[in-house]
Parts: sequence; structure tokens; C-alpha cells
Amino acid sequence: MKSVCIIDDDPEVRETIASLTRKMRLTSEAAGTLTAGLDLLSRESFDVLFLDVRLPDGNGLAALSDIKRLPEAPEVIILTGVGDPDGAELAIQEGVWDYLVKPSPIKQMMLTLKRALRYREEKRCDRAPVSLSLAGCVTVSPRMQPCLDQVAHAAWSSAAVLVTGETGTGKELFSRLIHANSARSKAPFVTVDCAALTESLVESTLFGHKKGAFTGATADRVGLVQLANGGTLFLDEVGEMPLSLQKTFLRVLHEKTFRSVGAVAESKSDFRLIAATNRDLEAMVETGQFRRDLYFRLKTIVLRLPPLRERPEDIKPLTLAVVDALCAEYGLPPKGFEAEFLATLEAHDWPGNVRELRSVLERACLASGREKTLYSMHLPQDLRIKVTKSTLERGLHFADRPAPAASPLPSPAAPLPAAGRTLKEFKEAMERRYLEELLAANGRDVAAMVDASGLSRSHFYALLKKYDLGIPD
Repeated sequence: MKSVCIIDDDPEVRETIASLTRKMRLTSEAAGTLTAGLDLLSRESFDVLFLDVRLPDGNGLAALSDIKRLPEAPEVIILTGVGDPDGAELAIQEGVWDYLVKPSPIKQMMLTLKRALRYREEKRCDRAPVSLSLAGCVTVSPRMQPCLDQVAHAAWSSAAVLVTGETGTGKELFSRLIHANSARSKAPFVTVDCAALTESLVESTLFGHKKGAFTGATADRVGLVQLANGGTLFLDEVGEMPLSLQKTFLRVLHEKTFRSVGAVAESKSDFRLIAATNRDLEAMVETGQFRRDLYFRLKTIVLRLPPLRERPEDIKPLTLAVVDALCAEYGLPPKGFEAEFLATLEAHDWPGNVRELRSVLERACLASGREKTLYSMHLPQDLRIKVTKSTLERGLHFADRPAPAASPLPSPAAPLPAAGRTLKEFKEAMERRYLEELLAANGRDVAAMVDASGLSRSHFYALLKKYDLGIPD
């Protein structure tokens, strides 16, 4: 018998949902606090969870990542008394089934519950044991689990995939993971660097040419599209593809046929297309910089990779893996690192993401030579200066602001004592105090706090969760 868990501090809501489940011949368990609800979820498995946002001992949205990490995580239906677009965005990013505003009609709740149960049943029946090959992928962050799920989903089919994310987030790595886990894994993975395609040689590069087709064509040449036959064609930085080529390529993508330069007959190539970009293709479509029809063909499956600053849990395992690989590459002895070294890395915002992290670690390994321990002194000076200035500027900013009324914290004008603290502990204390003052000064106005802090909404929410400060709703 399917079961439902209810976490809501309103007894009437709990009883209403419990009564609904009984009518549907389902079993249910309920809790009035987040702590009791999480304890219930840790002891029993449920198919569906009705989760309130405002609870006496915490915010339901803040617990979503922990709930999603459960071995048999339930489908989550959010209940909230006040609809918040930002809260809804965060909830959907965490993979909830639905977002309902109280009071919701019984009919709507029943329909949502039925759909969630049907989805779960079909997912359970269709789910075959999946053992992904994750060579080169290092992550422990819950933010990356949906990405890995999407890799498994994409590998199962031959549909076109669009991988998006900032520079250095690992778009090519995840594209290769999709290929490596697909039925085409034994065939070639062919990369096309769209940013390097020149107007004069683009068709020859992609489609090949016949001998004598143009000046300098001294022999037949096989194009990249033909090389990808049976395998995967990877369009790197597809947003840089010249407009003149986009119409031609759209036909190739649709028909899987092409004509080499100088050829009379068309050739076929059975390739699977994966494209990657760090640009906003939707915005480019609106400004006429990218063809709308090609955009919709590319985005059958979309995989969005979060930046490194939004998954700080990955910095340590990535550092361990990269340092080990670099030591092997350069013939250096295995290296460990001091806590302050890691704290400095965690304090950086990594605009270049994983690619920048690897470059910084390579410079640190070379600077340390055959020493067995990496210290902050081995890190590039520009990074150390940036982190130190950022920390000090935040400290000065705190000191210049008036203390909020009735604040239990010490006066911001009094600096936090650094003696006896590691850099990481001092940084976290300052960061927490900054957030507390931000909340005190702006109430529940999320937009004002995001604007004042310069953080993205997702990063702001992640920090509130990290310090258990509660997420505004």
C-alpha cells in the first residue's frame, strides 16, 4: 500500500490530508515540526511527502537537499501559506513534484497526489539498474545529483542534448559521459570547435571535400560529420556557429545527409548530436543571432551545470583528485595540504570554475616542487590577494554599519577576535555575521538583500542554509 508523509504545523492541514489519503486507500504518517518529520523520513520510506515551508523549527525548503539524498526519496509536494516566486524557483530546482499555496482545493490536492503516485509507480517499473561510468567526474554536491540523473536519462536515448553552463564547469566532460554511457560508446566522439570555424573552410571542415574542389584541395578529405558516423558529434560553443552555417546544419541534423564540397552525390552519417554553450541561446534567438528552429532542435534534452561557487562541497574532493593527477603527471611525490590552503580555495568565488581550479592547483604543485605539503604560500599571489582583500573589505563593511536594534550579536564596530581561529573559522564567522546583519537590515526582502550583497539568489539561499539562518518565504 502506498504511503504519504505530512510535515505541517497546522493540525487542520494534517488532518485534511490524512482524511484525503484514507479516502484514496493510502496510509499516512504526520509530523508537526521539521525535526520530527525528518526523523520520520529517516526511519520509514514514503512515496509522497507533503512539506510545509514555514515550520516552528525551520524552513521546509532548506531541508529539500537532505530529503532528496534519502535512499528512497519521496516525491515532494510543497505546501505554503504565502506563494513566493523565488521559493518556487528554488523548490523546482531541487526537484519537487508540485508547489501548492494554501488553502488548496481538495480536488487539486487529490489530483496532484494521484499524478505524483502514478509518476512514481511508472518510474519504479521502468527503472533498470543503472551503473554509470563516471570516469573523470568528481562530485559530492547534492546540486550535481540532478545532472548525473540527466546523464543517465540522456545516455538511454539518441536524442539531441544541449549542455549549458559557465566557462569551465565541465560541459565537454559531461558530454563525454553521456557518450561513454550510451549505446554509441564504441564509436567515435568527434568534437567541433564552433568558435574556431572560419567562414572560408567551415563546410570543408564539417562535410569534407573532393580533390580539386578548390585551390589547395590536393586530395579528398573526410569531414567531421562523416567521422562521427555511428557515434557522437559534439558541437562545442555552438553559440559561436556562424549564421550562414546554421541553416545548412539544420538540414544535416534533420536528414542526416550532407554533400561534401565538390561532390555530386549526398552522403549519410548516423550521428548523435550533443551541443554545449556558455551563452544564452534563448536571448540570442530573440536578437536574431541564432536560428530559432535550430535552437529548438538542439534542446530536446537540456543539461544545466551549476558553477563551482554554487557547489562548494566539491572543492575539497576536486582538489584531492586534481593534485593526485598532477603529481603523477609531473613525477612529483604525493602531496597533502594544510587546512589554510583549502580554506583559501573555499573563500575564492572561482569565476573560471573547475578549469580555473585546476590551473591554480597546477601552479601550486609546481611552486611546491618536491615538498610533500601544499600551503597557502604556494598559491598564486593574485588569488591570495583577491581572497584577503575580499575578506578584509567585508570586515570593514561590517564595522562601518550600525548595529541592528536589540541584536544579540556584539557591536559590528568591534572586530571579531582572530586569535585562536583558523582563517576558515574567522572567514565563516564574518560571513555569518554579515548575513545576520543583512537579514536584520532588510527584513524578508530577498530582492534587496541579493542586490546589496551582489550574490546570486541561489548562492544567497545556499549561504543561509549553510549557517542555518532560515530561508525567507
